[in-house]
Amino acid sequence: MGAAMNPLNMSEVPDRRKGRWQLILILMMVIGPMALATFMYKLQFWVPASRSYHGEMIGNGQTRADIGVQADEQRWQLLVTAPAACAADCQQLVYLARQLQIGLGRDASRASHALASAQPLASDYDAKLKAEYPQLQRYSLDLSTFSKNAGAPSDAQLWIVDPHGNLVLRYDAKVKGKDLLNDLRHLLKLSNIG
Repeated sequence: MGAAMNPLNMSEVPDRRKGRWQLILILMMVIGPMALATFMYKLQFWVPASRSYHGEMIGNGQTRADIGVQADEQRWQLLVTAPAACAADCQQLVYLARQLQIGLGRDASRASHALASAQPLASDYDAKLKAEYPQLQRYSLDLSTFSKNAGAPSDAQLWIVDPHGNLVLRYDAKVKGKDLLNDLRHLLKLSNIG
């Protein structure tokens, strides 16, 4: 009867310690990576210097309206802005925007291409656009709003705009079409919208 009265069995003590250590290890495995990621983000420690996109990221919440373009497009958009006359660089970007939309293949319906110009187009180029680019959307570019935007350069640019109208990436006329197509495909793959 003396053995039954002893509530603490000596063989149970090591099992409790072992259980506590297992619990602590499990918690460290769950909480540790989150704490490390937060530490890395806050202190910009061990953050990769490389990037996976080729244009200039626009991450400040700007929209088409902030660069002087009033549009209501519900798809991804390849928008060419021409604050001056639409010269060779601008025309190359308009051509590239159309080719990129075609290059999307089965995802082509998720995107559109557009030109926003501050000045009227030359009559021969305007006729060419009407004949050869029937799906090209045309907008006027408000030059006063565009020039107030510190991030908007004075030469022709191609912008990727999301379905909510937010500016995502910007490219100049030197961009390689393959790089831009890879960026656009990556965005469409990650996006549930548009």
